Amino acid sequence: MSIRVRLTLWYTLVLSVILAAIGFAIYNVFVAVIGENVDRKLNETAALVFSVSTVSRLGEVRIPVAADVFRSAGLYLQVIDPLGRVVGMSDSLRGYDKPINPAVLSLDLADFRPVRHDVREGDVHLRVLTVPIGSPGQIIGYLQIGVQMDSYDESLSQLTRLLLAGWVAGVLLGGVGGAFLARQALRPIDDVTNTARAISEAGDLSRRIPVPRARDEVGRLATTFNGMLARLEALFKAQQRFTADISHELRTPLTTIRGNLDLIRRMRVADDASLDAAQGEIERMTRLVGDLLLLAQADAGLPIRRAPVALDAVMVEVFEQMRAIAGGVNVGVGAEDAIAVMGDADRLKQLMINLVGNAVRYTPAGGSITLNLKRRDGWAVFSVSDTGPGIPPEHLPHIFERFYRVEKSRSRQEAGVNGASSGAGLGLSIAQWIAQSHGGRIEAQSEVGKGTVFTVYLPELRQ
Repeated sequence: MSIRVRLTLWYTLVLSVILAAIGFAIYNVFVAVIGENVDRKLNETAALVFSVSTVSRLGEVRIPVAADVFRSAGLYLQVIDPLGRVVGMSDSLRGYDKPINPAVLSLDLADFRPVRHDVREGDVHLRVLTVPIGSPGQIIGYLQIGVQMDSYDESLSQLTRLLLAGWVAGVLLGGVGGAFLARQALRPIDDVTNTARAISEAGDLSRRIPVPRARDEVGRLATTFNGMLARLEALFKAQQRFTADISHELRTPLTTIRGNLDLIRRMRVADDASLDAAQGEIERMTRLVGDLLLLAQADAGLPIRRAPVALDAVMVEVFEQMRAIAGGVNVGVGAEDAIAVMGDADRLKQLMINLVGNAVRYTPAGGSITLNLKRRDGWAVFSVSDTGPGIPPEHLPHIFERFYRVEKSRSRQEAGVNGASSGAGLGLSIAQWIAQSHGGRIEAQSEVGKGTVFTVYLPELRQ
């Protein structure tokens, strides 16, 4: 069952209940008003009788002639003795010698209060008021006054028919109106659905859903959907770029290995140069595949081991390791605070090696690289600064993206450090993931011609 049909049914159901409640209230108010009017007429007639009579003896209770003016409205009066015999009546009851409501005469009227009952004589409906005559404890008779209710009953019947007809008409009109309103309300959602279907069938993620001018729920839905499409488009493009980049990165070492193997096959001699070249490309490809596997595990939620790590000791290890392979680049240590963090020592060492190796790779001979570790407002701040060529401002926001390189065409030297980036554009991505997995972050600042500074913030372990 569609939402449109469910909305129509719910709207019709709620409207029918409301109309039924209103009709019930109107009917009961009308019944109460009629009853109040009839009882007031009975009380006024009883007061008129007692105003012209004495009540010491039944024979002195006179039914005034003026009361017969109510004859056309079906007004009946009787005077009855304690034995139930009729001793006086209005002209409208001539020939009827029984009490209008004999059942009331057997009731206990010791409290000397009037009693009202509805009585039916055949097809006639009467409202009867029985008033004791005499005094409390000494009742000498009863005055019964009846009003014919047939005209009132007919009015109630007509009102019931009108209310029922109005309820049916209201429900039908409500159903039609509800279907129309549901259709109008859901039309923008149909537009969203049709546009989404067209985008899915065409495979064009660059299309967007028109956003209605009204900033209502449908407008927010369209805006959210467009945001999702933009996100999917970016991910799809990133996937295409990733596929192209990884194909390029793997094709280069495979081409080199194949060329050296062909050379060895033609020469039928395994020379050391060819074997070294093939070995180097195999190692580079191995590191690339290892980096890709690590990033894939990171995307899948690879857990990080948690243990206290002396970050200053890790930095010293990285310094000794990178200084040995830095060539003509001067690697030094500036500030070195004793700081501990909670995390994975191997991953943190890999983070530092990636950053320092990246600095070594792009710092020319004679340049310098400085490692610093400081405590700052509850953070362990590790920084790597170099005197390399720097990073242009337009590239700086993208350097942590996978396979992103500032200069893709220039040759890349092999770092030759275990865990360091191979120049494929994955080292900084891995470093960023390691920092974020430890609850920290990486910031990069660079000025073309003066150098680059990478700063890592990690939560300090409080002793």
